[in-house]
Amino acid sequence: MPHCYNRVMPELPEVETVVRDLQPLLVSKCIVSVRVGKHKLRHPWKPRWTKRVTGRKVAALRRRGKWIIIDLDNDSHLLAHLGMTGRFTVEPPEAKTGAHTHLIFTLDSGAQLRFRDVRRFGSVRHCATSTELERELASKLGPEPWELTPDRWLASLKATSRCLKAVLLDQHIVAGVGNIYADEALFAARLAPRQRGRRTSPEQAEQLRLAIVAVLDRAIAARGTTFRDYVGGNGQAGGFQHALAVYGRASEACRECGNEIRLTRLAGRSTHYCPNCQPFRRMQRRRAVS
Repeated sequence: MPHCYNRVMPELPEVETVVRDLQPLLVSKCIVSVRVGKHKLRHPWKPRWTKRVTGRKVAALRRRGKWIIIDLDNDSHLLAHLGMTGRFTVEPPEAKTGAHTHLIFTLDSGAQLRFRDVRRFGSVRHCATSTELERELASKLGPEPWELTPDRWLASLKATSRCLKAVLLDQHIVAGVGNIYADEALFAARLAPRQRGRRTSPEQAEQLRLAIVAVLDRAIAARGTTFRDYVGGNGQAGGFQHALAVYGRASEACRECGNEIRLTRLAGRSTHYCPNCQPFRRMQRRRAVS
């Protein structure tokens, strides 16, 4: 049975699960060849990258935000993003190659690391040096949720008039949080998704920062959220969908207060919240003193 890693719009917990499951299958294995499919990905694989990775051993596998980093033994790296429908599988060479398979890395173990992506929004690229890799990631990502300090987080909130939902989705402010876990963190912090960042008190900011970490920790422990066909390396599906408080539960009763979960659209994304547990209080304008 192939080791399969897939879900639509994977977020930090799902990518972390993929990385942890791939590690024993890839680390210390050597890439002996690369086969490229006919259709190009969003960032096409370049022929010179094949020469650079062939014969290199996988030194480590890690995650940064929603990106997968495969460190090679010559200080170069493969940087992968699953996009919306990207999937990594480690399969025996005799296994049938599925449609929309764009890259096949054959390993010295005989197994193949295959990258399949129906919608082709994902990508796998080569970074020749650690400096190039870090420059690429620094241009896209802020700190990891566990590394986000209270002062930096509060300053980011106070500097914007955007709603809290939009701030959480901004990868430059905090890396890895997506739509599911933004909604769940806001519910855990009892904050309205439409509340503006600059209207957030220091106490609320810290409550939200801790909620982000707590929700992600729980989701990682549950191997992420499965709505479609996402499974980990051992074929086990994620389990956090059973613990979701608001996401995907529009019109259902809130588990805390019994009120109906509402669905709206903020920052261009579907947003789930409980209007009773997460009340939105508009700031009253001060009356001019006569």
